[in-house]
Amino acid sequence: MRNLHELQITTAVEAVASRKEVNEVYFVACGGSQAVLMAGQYLFDKESSVPSHVYTANEFVYDTPKNLCEKSVVISCSHSGNTPETVAATKLARSKGAITICLSNLEGSPLWEAAEYPVHYDWGKDVSDSDKNKGILYGLLFKLLGVLAADAKWDICFKELEKLTELSTKAKEQYDAQAKQWAKDNKRKKTIYTIGSGINYGEVYSTAMCWFMEMQWINSGCIHSGEFFHGPFEVTDYDVPFMLVKSIGNTRFLDERVENFAKKFTEDLLVLDQKDLDLSNVAEEARQYVAAILTGVVIRHFVEAIAFERGHSLDVRRYMWQMEY
Repeated sequence: MRNLHELQITTAVEAVASRKEVNEVYFVACGGSQAVLMAGQYLFDKESSVPSHVYTANEFVYDTPKNLCEKSVVISCSHSGNTPETVAATKLARSKGAITICLSNLEGSPLWEAAEYPVHYDWGKDVSDSDKNKGILYGLLFKLLGVLAADAKWDICFKELEKLTELSTKAKEQYDAQAKQWAKDNKRKKTIYTIGSGINYGEVYSTAMCWFMEMQWINSGCIHSGEFFHGPFEVTDYDVPFMLVKSIGNTRFLDERVENFAKKFTEDLLVLDQKDLDLSNVAEEARQYVAAILTGVVIRHFVEAIAFERGHSLDVRRYMWQMEY
């Protein structure tokens, strides 16, 4: 992690530590940025006694939580730093006296100016993965947990983020042939469902909402593994494609249950099992978190492959950025 990023994270965490009490943590964003922040709620729910919530930014503005106050921490995110709803939500939180921390790729953006403690992340193919959005987010989360749920393991987890670039390269190489074949097999599919649970739910949510629907115009829906048998499994058929992330965390049983059923009735089930990732040199305390980040790397590799097969750039939009809405 670059010194700049670590300094910005440290400054934000010191501000949180200086508060006598933190009553709640709110994660606020839109679209893919909101999906990225879902991992934060998972971590805080499982590892601390501080309540946490994920909000889409406009709901946070128009239906503001009653408990939002000077004892709250609000973490917002926007890649461009220009998402109007997220900027407004951050300004609102700051006006209520909450500690406001934002993550963005663009320094000096409206969001950057709105938050009291902005944290930058890098982006691009030649950038270290520990300095990209998820590496920076997890670094922030681990440091915050070090204050709000003190445990030596958070320093270990933070240190393990340095291995992300090497691990990401290996993961893409491992899945390269499978991604290309999957893309050829599914390039004409009208619908692809995503399924996952636990800390991975945000990743499969983002895959459905952003990668498939926004960037490929493929109909999709994100299904929580625990909810699959409470309605969604009725659409399972031999030609219906599913992408399932199989966790190495506590919710693995939920994912296995989906896999065991779905493989009986569909011939198009892609299972990304985190046990297949090479995490042998990752500390045990950090494995499920590093696995969650690497799963996002692998999914992007699959999406880039299908975008190539479809001749549909991930940068093309019909409505977004094209008009007022």
